[in-house]
Amino acid sequence: MTAEALPRKNVPSTTPAALGLGDRPAKAGPGDPAATHVRVKLDVEIRALLAHEPGTKSGADPEDLHQMRVALRRMRSVLKLSGRLVGPDAEPVRTELGWLGQSLGDVRDYDVLIGHLREVVAEFEVRDQPAARRLVSKFVTERGVAKRRLTRALASPRYASMLQDIGRLARQPATEEADESPQTSADLVAGLAKPHRKLAKAVKALPADPPDDDLHALRIYGKKLRYAAEMAKPAAKKKQAERIQRLIKATKSFQTVLGEHQDACVAADRMRGVVASVDAEVAFIAGRVAEKELLRRAEVRAVWRDVWAEVDAAAQAVSPRI
Repeated sequence: MTAEALPRKNVPSTTPAALGLGDRPAKAGPGDPAATHVRVKLDVEIRALLAHEPGTKSGADPEDLHQMRVALRRMRSVLKLSGRLVGPDAEPVRTELGWLGQSLGDVRDYDVLIGHLREVVAEFEVRDQPAARRLVSKFVTERGVAKRRLTRALASPRYASMLQDIGRLARQPATEEADESPQTSADLVAGLAKPHRKLAKAVKALPADPPDDDLHALRIYGKKLRYAAEMAKPAAKKKQAERIQRLIKATKSFQTVLGEHQDACVAADRMRGVVASVDAEVAFIAGRVAEKELLRRAEVRAVWRDVWAEVDAAAQAVSPRI
């Protein structure tokens, strides 16, 4: 058992009720204003973030941190796309979510790297295992530093204030004023055109062998399209909602494929960076790992355009104007 996983004193976590939210998440349908859908999405995601906060603090299961980060990123995406519908405080809140997202992301990146490294080196010869363990331990130590920064952030007044601000944005007003919500639920579906166009334009601009950073940018564009589709789906009628679900599935696959590419690039770069600070045996292991990561990168590059074609077709099926 690691020190991080040792039992700790129970620290009360913020509850939805403490943020002024109801016992259960609010709901919205095709007949509700667009602003209601935005608030409902924030309501759902802040509850998810709070649900995974204790596990993130304890470090017992890395999946809690991952899911907390996912909830945060969805809220940031919603506020980027449609935050203006819930008032002028949306952008400052989005900025604060970005602050917390950096700390969550630092730890999550180490979790992905360490988990993958352990799988890779497990296939190496027995005589290489001691050096492989030393390599993994180096990153475990670095993760510990990042986790302590995250723990301080989650215990800070800044974090508590951010939660209260999200709660205020998520709370449903007694009535939805027309001038506050000029958009209808149908506009959320039509709004999928913008993130799709940005993604399509970025794909079209790429050369045959794109730089790694450009493929990473595509993944971010794809993620924004997916999150926009997730918010638009409840606002759509049945047949259109089914088409949007297909788009969600396609963008999820797109994220997964390009995520594999990014993880391979990061792992290879980490192996390059570690060589100068370790002994020869560990450097040898790092070189072997880097070779495997470059092969993984090449495999993804051979298929990502096919996955993009599925995203494009699914978006066109939602609406020809997209």
